[in-house]
Amino acid sequence: MGRGVVVALMLCLMGAAVMGEDPYLYFTWNVTYGNISPLGVNQQGILINGQFPGPEINSTSNNNVVVNVFNNLDEPLLFTWHGVQQRKNSWQDGTLGTQCPIAPGTNYTYKFQVKDQIGSFFYYPTVGLQRAAGGFGGLRINSRLLIPVPYADPEDEYWVLIGDWYGKSHKTLQGLLESGRSLGRPDGVHINGKNDVDGSGKALYTMKLGKTYKYRICNVGLKDTLNFRIQGHPLKLVETEGSHTVQNIYDSLDVHVGQCFSVLVTADKEPKSYYMVASTRFTKKVLTGKGIISYTNGVGPASPQIPDAPVGWAWSLNQFRSFRWNLTASAARPNPQGSYHYGQINITRTIKLANSVSNVNGKLRYAINGVSHVESETPLKLAEYYGISDKVFKYNIINDEPPASLDNIKLATNVLNATFRTFIEIIFENPTKTIQTYNLNGYSFFAVAVEPGKWTPEKRKNYNLLDAISRHTVQVYPKSWAAIMLTFDNAGMWNLRSENSENRYLGQQLYISVLSPEHSLRDEYNLPETQLLCGLVKDLPKPPPYSS
Repeated sequence: MGRGVVVALMLCLMGAAVMGEDPYLYFTWNVTYGNISPLGVNQQGILINGQFPGPEINSTSNNNVVVNVFNNLDEPLLFTWHGVQQRKNSWQDGTLGTQCPIAPGTNYTYKFQVKDQIGSFFYYPTVGLQRAAGGFGGLRINSRLLIPVPYADPEDEYWVLIGDWYGKSHKTLQGLLESGRSLGRPDGVHINGKNDVDGSGKALYTMKLGKTYKYRICNVGLKDTLNFRIQGHPLKLVETEGSHTVQNIYDSLDVHVGQCFSVLVTADKEPKSYYMVASTRFTKKVLTGKGIISYTNGVGPASPQIPDAPVGWAWSLNQFRSFRWNLTASAARPNPQGSYHYGQINITRTIKLANSVSNVNGKLRYAINGVSHVESETPLKLAEYYGISDKVFKYNIINDEPPASLDNIKLATNVLNATFRTFIEIIFENPTKTIQTYNLNGYSFFAVAVEPGKWTPEKRKNYNLLDAISRHTVQVYPKSWAAIMLTFDNAGMWNLRSENSENRYLGQQLYISVLSPEHSLRDEYNLPETQLLCGLVKDLPKPPPYSS
């Protein structure tokens, strides 16, 4: 073979390699303060490119997402990509345990891949209580064209970001917590940053008679479960947090903080306007947010008679039990989502985590297994990577069982060590009278059981993984428990946190360190060259990179 032919062949192979790389999506975000009015009164909020809520990230499975964030606030800033698994890449997870915050007047570029995922997710700022001021938006991951989706393409897709809201600024709210007080009850509920109380506002979305639309619904609020419904229009559930579901029909859905659902809505009613409604659940005073959808060329306002929300948490628990995984549908890969038999899974560890609340030195604190997490000036992941973790935190200061008494709370940096690629069962116990919702960044897991009362090992026989749904948040009802199971196959430092922002801020969170014994690029990416450094590692020499 001639030299010219060899060179041409090499160039072709190189071109094929470049062409074979998954597509890149580029975004530039200018983050500023600005006037917003979720409850009809102007207040300061956090805008992204002048928008509230922020711009959508519209991606497809396996896309590489690059977001250049310019921080024009007067305080540090980080974004987390709620529900994105960040395979091998906790460097981009956007929590204070993994990244140094972006200083005011500077920028940082996130780069991550939405690897082998589909579904409806969202992003939000994680420093302090910035989420209470906005900075959140939808993150869509579409299925690749070659992967069949178990329903016909909708006419259009609409985001519905719902949440409770406070009329005070996030800094004022943060000051309340720092002074030892609680945030108290929210002032209202918004839908996409507005609350059309009297129906005088512009329609958020329009629908054509006879067409079917997908609504991506996420609870981006701070503390309250919200019930979502649309006047006269049933909701066909088709996806939750990255998993296709059996397509049951619901009059309304309880959406817990941090959770997302995708539903299909068919415009087959009288052509006029209708209310979308989101109202608080499990609260003495019900707060309600409304938004309008209109039929194209429809005539007539929305009826002032809005449908009632269900009452009691037993209804919500039973609705959760009705969700089923669609085991015949493909997800991000061209094969069914799969099923599992609990008896064939070798559980290597069971961790029971119980939440509690108490006063420490005259200030309110929340805890997990008696420890209230304190953020470190040096991100935990960086301390580990630079080999100085012993100067920043201690592993496993809590046991795998809650202490006999949860009354005494200790303040400390709370990090659990998990063995790479082991199958672990986590039991969340909620002895309080309020609902709790947890998220574990970096992983999806099987939420296999949610029940009232006390958990015992004997209750494992009631687990049914065939009915489980792969997800990244789990709710725990009052005086109840929830069991999840997962394989710790994603190396990194991962945040397990309460989705109640007040609880998280005051310590109801921890980190799980999953170390690869090989220190190999097969298991985890190297520290990015552009990664921000702070704390004890700021001036240290960079460790040698992982080998391939």
